[in-house]
Amino acid sequence: MIPGVRTNMEELTLIRRHSLLVRITHWLNVPCLTILLMSGLQIFNAHPALYWGEISDFDRPILALTNRVDRAGRPVGITKAFNREFDTTGFLGASKGPGDTITPRGFPSWLTLPSYQDLATGRRWHFFFAWLFLLNGAIYLAYSTGGHLVRDLLPSAAELKHIGRTAWDHVRLRFPRGDEARSYNAIQKLAYLVVILVILPLMVLSGLTMSPAIDAAFPQLLTVFGGRQSARTIHFLTAFALILFVFVHVMMVVLSGAWNNMRSMITGRYAIPPRGESLEHSSL
Repeated sequence: MIPGVRTNMEELTLIRRHSLLVRITHWLNVPCLTILLMSGLQIFNAHPALYWGEISDFDRPILALTNRVDRAGRPVGITKAFNREFDTTGFLGASKGPGDTITPRGFPSWLTLPSYQDLATGRRWHFFFAWLFLLNGAIYLAYSTGGHLVRDLLPSAAELKHIGRTAWDHVRLRFPRGDEARSYNAIQKLAYLVVILVILPLMVLSGLTMSPAIDAAFPQLLTVFGGRQSARTIHFLTAFALILFVFVHVMMVVLSGAWNNMRSMITGRYAIPPRGESLEHSSL
């Protein structure tokens, strides 16, 4: 309990939600993922197209960020997805560059590291933070398999039985109160498990498959992913799946109580209001 702090009926309860190691690895992931995304887009801009298979089929890309010149001589950004084309001038294919002019470019300069086209520098940033991210994830996973993964993230049979109701509550932005807020719900647990056990391993392994040195040591990776171009496409898709997860994660953190959630990831303590109360209406 927090001495001297009360809601209408009961005192708020503080619980220990995140261990120190979970908090440290969580915050290390923030700069790692940000720099990996921006440097990865720099690398992608060197050839902004995706294919499936062992080789690049320039006539039939799965996705391509390209451009053409209009009648006035100005570049027009074109995004090709399979057989469909979309005008994405100003963001994809052609965007503002130095001098505030529209220049041919896959992703815009404000999304890449460095902002100007420099494949070698982008690769150095990407590889350094990729290994740092991998080491950080290995430490987290080693800790998690000791109890955190099973205790906190594995949904029970009872939780899975009522997952439909939990999903509907999420859609209506009805967040757990009272004892239900002591742990993650089934939707949260499954989302974290998919990221930890599916998306991240696929992203890491597909990234390694694009390395000729790794392929020489482990040629089986090319077989597993169906070729280097398939691995590149999977790497791109899993990276954006992770971005989508982070976006939804941040949105839910804000909507369910930004200060309480941030405090729990900084200090490890999470405040639980009594059922029927909300932190916004308490004196915390």
